[in-house]
Amino acid sequence: MIYETEFKTGLKDIGKNNYIKNETILEILENAGGEHSNLVGYGVYDIEKTKLSWILLDWKVEVIKRPKYLENLKVKTWGHDMQKVFTYRDFEVYNSNGEICIIGTSKWALMNVETRSLARLTDEIIDCYKIENKSVFENEKLLKPEIPSDFLSQYSYTVTRRDIDLNGHMHNTYYLDLAYEALPEEIFKKRPFNRFRITYKHEIKLGDTVICKYTHINDKHIVIIENGEKIFSVIEIMD
Repeated sequence: MIYETEFKTGLKDIGKNNYIKNETILEILENAGGEHSNLVGYGVYDIEKTKLSWILLDWKVEVIKRPKYLENLKVKTWGHDMQKVFTYRDFEVYNSNGEICIIGTSKWALMNVETRSLARLTDEIIDCYKIENKSVFENEKLLKPEIPSDFLSQYSYTVTRRDIDLNGHMHNTYYLDLAYEALPEEIFKKRPFNRFRITYKHEIKLGDTVICKYTHINDKHIVIIENGEKIFSVIEIMD
């Protein structure tokens, strides 16, 4: 089933030259997916009953024609390739002229909120979503990103209350904010970036101090978020 919803860009959603920010794009896509899950019985309001909550494993987004301030957007989203422990969810965003302006794919898993462990995607869950045989990228599989061994710069950040979401860890869109802070000033000024990917490996919790390490390889600006013992996230940003 393809779920459709609408969004209108406001002041807080725009950045350089009145274009929509990438953080806002992630919020729009996330909200569309959340609405779809609420519709089929596995959304935020259903957690108390099901004891299940969706957690995000990966984003890949490409902006084809960036929307601007006060644009009316239509978002389409659907699930596909549901397997035992994870599923893909794709997105198409249409601008006021009816053109596809943003495409994205994401990878999700269900977490048991009581045991904090991954839950299986049962036939009942899969049937509720009525999955589609359609993907927005020709190569829809999100393979593990390579981890650089050398970095050009780094900075540290301690997680505060404002960063924490309903699952008790840093909200997924804030990882991109951390990555932007790690970019050199001359690179940051080139935003908005039209292609980016965020891979989540471990959750970041309240009070954690993380190190954000930056490097540049070929056409990718890469930021690794870690703490010296484990990697929390890998963010790839393309011009």
